[in-house]
Amino acid sequence: MLVAKNIKKNYGELQILKGVDLLVAKGEVVSIVGASGAGKSTLLHIIGTLDQADEGEIWINKKDISALNAKNLSAFRNQNIGFIFQFHHLLPEFTALENICIPAYIAKKSKSETEARALELLDILGLSHRAQHKPAALSGGEQQRVAVARALINQPDLILADEPSGNLDSHHAKELHQLFFDLRERFNHTFVIVTHNEELANMADRKITMKDGLIY
Repeated sequence: MLVAKNIKKNYGELQILKGVDLLVAKGEVVSIVGASGAGKSTLLHIIGTLDQADEGEIWINKKDISALNAKNLSAFRNQNIGFIFQFHHLLPEFTALENICIPAYIAKKSKSETEARALELLDILGLSHRAQHKPAALSGGEQQRVAVARALINQPDLILADEPSGNLDSHHAKELHQLFFDLRERFNHTFVIVTHNEELANMADRKITMKDGLIY
């Protein structure tokens, strides 16, 4: 469901990605590991359409996203890709429920449908009792689970996670790692996870190592 072909990216004279090929099947959980500066996050951002490659192609669900204009690319990203980052990036003035709903509102889904889906996700994630709490009243693990629910609200096929447990203690990290696999079993999401956490990396169906801008 994800095909990346010959992805190259430079920042000035610095060559970050040197021709990366990646194939990920529907429902697969793939981890990407490697030293800092290997190009992991750059690759993830290009796959997620948050950045553009200098060369190469990205296909998601048989659609060549490299060919989309800015407006169509934004719509495709909103509907097909969910993002989970190291820092949850929740909006502090909104409740957990409201934060989760934002991507669906951007997609112009109805308020009633969106809130019902958000409450379902909160229940699945064990956070029903925290729906009306703002981020400051949530623990780090709870904040990250709200961020996971936000990534899932539009039922995207592809979830991209960049150091998702990097800001959590070991207990909450383990809970989050198991959650990804529970969600895959329940919804058949495809996960690509950049991580330095060896436990999470080794849980994946496939572990990929990046070094000096290439996959090994």
